[in-house]
Amino acid sequence: MFEREINLIGISNFKKIQEVVVCVVGLGGVGGHAVETLVRAGVKKIILVDYDIVDITNKNRQIIALDSTIGSRKTDVMKSRILDINKECDVIIINERLTSDNMDVLFKYNIDYLIDACDTVNVKKQLIKICINKNINFISCMGTGNKLDPTKLEICDIRKTNYDPLAKIIRKFVKDNKINNKVMVVSSKESPIKNVGKISSISYVPSIAGILCASYIINKILEKN
Repeated sequence: MFEREINLIGISNFKKIQEVVVCVVGLGGVGGHAVETLVRAGVKKIILVDYDIVDITNKNRQIIALDSTIGSRKTDVMKSRILDINKECDVIIINERLTSDNMDVLFKYNIDYLIDACDTVNVKKQLIKICINKNINFISCMGTGNKLDPTKLEICDIRKTNYDPLAKIIRKFVKDNKINNKVMVVSSKESPIKNVGKISSISYVPSIAGILCASYIINKILEKN
């Protein structure tokens, strides 16, 4: 299954990818594609965190959203998909809505890398602080709603973000808490399209953001080797 990748990065690098534990918080348009990319890159030990079920409105952008999965838990659907790709994967699911009170449920596991693909600001803030304190490599996805140009997405330190309302909040949090560490994010430099009503989304911007998150993790693993 992984012959072409092994040809590209070598067997020792590939084994490193297989050995790490990666946690993905949020399995929506960003997180679902991040998980799929990680698994297809060889990650075998993965923790999935989401409390939600698949809804018909998810079908325009979420890789797990199909007519056959509507009404099912996102974690269950994602686990089934992972095992259909690679039956040797060790998948842990956490069906909880994370808050500052129950965040410890994640860290009873020995997490090496974490992708924050959730849309709750306070959870994002807490994950940044905890990951830095525990020396866990992480990347946090900023806003992908009301954006149309995927070429404006980039991996950068939070301090270099622009035109992203969510990133603005996180930048202030980082400054106010005197966090000196790099806080790596995926963010878009595209000005949000002004819209009336709910935050809107198209199929490809969240998916590419998720793939960028996964690529950051894989490349961090390769750097360590």
